[in-house]
Amino acid sequence: MKILAIESSCDDTAAAVVEDGRKILSSIVASQITDHQMYGGVVPEIASRCHAQTIGAVTEAAMRKAALDYDDLEAVAVTFAPGLIGSLLVGVNFAKGIAYASSLPLVAVHHLRSHIAANYITHPELTPPFVALVVSGGHSHIVLVKDYTTFEVLGRTRDDAAGEALDKAARAMGLPYPGGAHLDAMAKGGDPRAFSFPHPHVDGSALDFSFSGLKTSVVNLLHRAAQKGETLDYRDLGASYQWAVTDCLIQNTLRAMELTNQKKLVVAGGVSANSVLRERLQTICRSRKIELYLPQLSLCGDNAAMVGAQGYYEYRAGNIANLLLNARASLAIEDRG
Repeated sequence: MKILAIESSCDDTAAAVVEDGRKILSSIVASQITDHQMYGGVVPEIASRCHAQTIGAVTEAAMRKAALDYDDLEAVAVTFAPGLIGSLLVGVNFAKGIAYASSLPLVAVHHLRSHIAANYITHPELTPPFVALVVSGGHSHIVLVKDYTTFEVLGRTRDDAAGEALDKAARAMGLPYPGGAHLDAMAKGGDPRAFSFPHPHVDGSALDFSFSGLKTSVVNLLHRAAQKGETLDYRDLGASYQWAVTDCLIQNTLRAMELTNQKKLVVAGGVSANSVLRERLQTICRSRKIELYLPQLSLCGDNAAMVGAQGYYEYRAGNIANLLLNARASLAIEDRG
């Protein structure tokens, strides 16, 4: 089954053709990094305009690379939630137009579900159930994936997401957008124990995260050093801060593995590309005999291939949308919309 998939939830315009939820026939991503770099972050209005300008060309490029006509497709899948509402609307309306013009079923896909599904492409042998750690600039969730379309949130952030905490720290250190990736690169070889950071816990919710205090602590440290005229070793600072952030993620995830008696762990989302998180989890999971699944680096960030992967399983489950489908800025992963 060949599905055309479209993704426009934030600042990447993407289209892909995926076969049977596991095989990429084409995947095209148009990045907006240069459009937002001068602002230090994503500007929603600029993002939606860029999507409108590029989505047609990106989709046609994906179809050409797959060497297919629209008659060869069996469905159109699109990210409809959650995300920047203006960005989502561009993708949703474009996908509805293709579905209507080509008489194809329309499949609405939740953004976080598709990040998890990126692992089905990287690891064709992977099947639910498993625990998934979904970490990105806007989300930090621990999810029990019971089957391909049934999810239960075990823990989530109460304030900032892990990716946001990394990005804000990087910006405070003067690193360019996107900060998390630059922080990861800068910190290589640094001493992760050179600086001490808090490891926040949420009272009464052992699996929930809180990154706001951790983010504030590094900003305050930088401000105090500047006021005193002190010079900090940013490589050590970055290494220590990344260690603290990943420590929070790992501790709660391992606790969730124990509580659910699961032995398969899937990591997904933009922060799954972080080298410290990947290396630490590989070592820990090996020692605990946990099967660890990490997406290939090209599938960690936003892309349409992961939308096509999840769209395949939504289609099989009968989750077909109609042409009244609307975008949703926020929606729980358990909710089909």
